[in-house]
Amino acid sequence: MNNTLRFNPSFDGLAPSSTLYINETVNRLWRNGEQAFHMGFGESRFDVHPRLQTALAEHANKKSYLPARGLPELMGSVASYYSKKLNVPFEPSQVMIGPGSKSLIYGLQMVLNADLFLPTPSWVSYAPQATLLGKTYKYIPSKIESNYQLDISELDKLVKASENPCKVLLINSPNNPTGEVLTADFLKQLADYCRENDIWVLSDEIYFEVCHGEVPHTSISTFYPEGTIVLGGLSKHFSIGGWRIGVALMPNTADGMAILKKMVVFASETWSGVSAPIQYAAIDAYQQHEDVERYVADCRAIHGIRTRFIRDSLRAMGVTCTSGQGAFYVMPNFNRWEVELRERGVSTSAELARYLLDNYRIATLPGSDFGIPEAMLSLRLSTSYLDMETDNAPSEIFRLYRDGIGDKSLMSEKYHPNTHAALAAYRAFVDDLSGSTKI
Repeated sequence: MNNTLRFNPSFDGLAPSSTLYINETVNRLWRNGEQAFHMGFGESRFDVHPRLQTALAEHANKKSYLPARGLPELMGSVASYYSKKLNVPFEPSQVMIGPGSKSLIYGLQMVLNADLFLPTPSWVSYAPQATLLGKTYKYIPSKIESNYQLDISELDKLVKASENPCKVLLINSPNNPTGEVLTADFLKQLADYCRENDIWVLSDEIYFEVCHGEVPHTSISTFYPEGTIVLGGLSKHFSIGGWRIGVALMPNTADGMAILKKMVVFASETWSGVSAPIQYAAIDAYQQHEDVERYVADCRAIHGIRTRFIRDSLRAMGVTCTSGQGAFYVMPNFNRWEVELRERGVSTSAELARYLLDNYRIATLPGSDFGIPEAMLSLRLSTSYLDMETDNAPSEIFRLYRDGIGDKSLMSEKYHPNTHAALAAYRAFVDDLSGSTKI
């Protein structure tokens, strides 16, 4: 049989998703009783809200297939939710439900015969999805000095070089991996450019309810509704990534409805329909109940406190770091120690991530996984897992916040021992690079 086995060449050079791989690696270390500071996996660890737990239990008997496009009642709730949250009118007819926004993005890449343009950096799965589909994709160059801000002039160079009349720009704000949030003024400029150049925008807004900095979330669909497909879901702000439910909202135009029709074909031939109990339970999540909205707001605030503490601690060591305005990520860069790291056999971000894991037990992801040139010694750090490793820990941190403990006390070593230990490991790493001289 071996001499007849053939693989699709699209898989050549591809490995399992790095985010899932690092999570499995850390869990293996933990099972073996080894220490590891888990800053490699972006999963919100808070408890599932009781209302959603009850809703899921009450609908556990829903066993029949649902429409490939989604449960009609859920699509209505999603349309109302996004209309209010984004201040953009949506109708249920524009909504599609999928098993996570990741699958919906893959489907859209398959449906649209387009060249793909990705900001640098971008989430780890966008480019591999394009590779699996044989699509052309280009990373838009950016500069660390501007916190990797998307540069429209650089995008324009790539757009002009593309011979494909159908073009797609995939943006993500708040951004994974940087935690940066695109401003309304910039999105207005970007929308004008995309409209003038007939560029479709896939706007991955999965983190939009986790904006905790000075820049509020704005959807590009506010300025470019006819050319924007909004992607979202419940995994980040409701901490239910394992439920695997995502949403896509198409433009309310003939083209938008044509895309939706093709997506229904894709869904009917792949996942058939999202889990029925999950869809029924999700209705409650989109109903904007007061207790649920307060819960999301409190989780968002805690994410912000933890992210700022880690960011500020790294900056105090002299490490260049993105501002982390949203989600639960920051991206430090270590190029100021390029010479010292090369002496230790480290010349790429992948080697840096491995060096930190092997020598300091800090699990991170290399910037090269997100499209950053490998010689740029940048890492993505997730701030969501430390001191929330066990199922009980998140509820205790949440209780302390609700009791009004205060940011400084909450982030003390008493309540965040692993965070302090991880930062001490970073300090030891930086001190070693700096010849044990405090910065």
